[in-house]
Amino acid sequence: MMIETGTREILTESRDGTLLVRIHRPDRKNALTLAMYSGLTAALAEATRNPAIRVVVITGSGDSFSSGNDIADFLSSPPSGDQSPVFQFLAALRQFEKPLIAAVNGVAVGIGVTLLLHCDLVYVRAGATLQLPFVNLGLCPEAGSSLLLPRLIGYPRAAELLLLGEPFSAEQALEWGLINALGADAELTLDLALAKARRLAGLPAMAVQWTKGLLKRAETEAVRETIAVESRHFIELLRSPEAAAALQAFANRRRPGG
Repeated sequence: MMIETGTREILTESRDGTLLVRIHRPDRKNALTLAMYSGLTAALAEATRNPAIRVVVITGSGDSFSSGNDIADFLSSPPSGDQSPVFQFLAALRQFEKPLIAAVNGVAVGIGVTLLLHCDLVYVRAGATLQLPFVNLGLCPEAGSSLLLPRLIGYPRAAELLLLGEPFSAEQALEWGLINALGADAELTLDLALAKARRLAGLPAMAVQWTKGLLKRAETEAVRETIAVESRHFIELLRSPEAAAALQAFANRRRPGG
């Protein structure tokens, strides 16, 4: 069974209680457009409504998980409030009650990393590179990462990753406790994630959902508040000359021949 997401760049496949969601824009390293954010939100909404779907696995096509936002698309329609597709997706991600598993098949940048903080299990291809370059682009962290990342890996490492925006490896992420395990290649990483999904789908659904809720209960309100504050600062920074210059320079580098 496939779910209509409104875009051919978010593909879905449902089988044996698991919904596989694939970010499918390999020619642009799976950079996310506003339409793709809406597609991801639609997939999570359908997974919530459909009792036959017990687990969601998210992965990417090609050699990237997601290289973050499509800067040109982002600059043409920057987020300005709660109804923005970006913030709608973050709300859906935060509120999703069923198990969410990530199979990170390659490069993960920006939202490609911060969405992992909301996943229950994360498997990453060995040798993959991750990066949180918000400050480099004149912006601030999003998706609750300013709260969740230091809680997961400690303040010193989180500060280094968020303030300096330097790349880090899948192996470092595993050592720090940011992810669950490595896969030898993209295919085996997805196989590992799907195997865990099948196991979860075979367990009592209500017990699984309530256990997830209990695990996240202590931080639920803090995450909601943090995302709200981050979003306000993010919108304000987007209007700054520093961000405009940094984002335009980044967009120029991404253009063919740039």
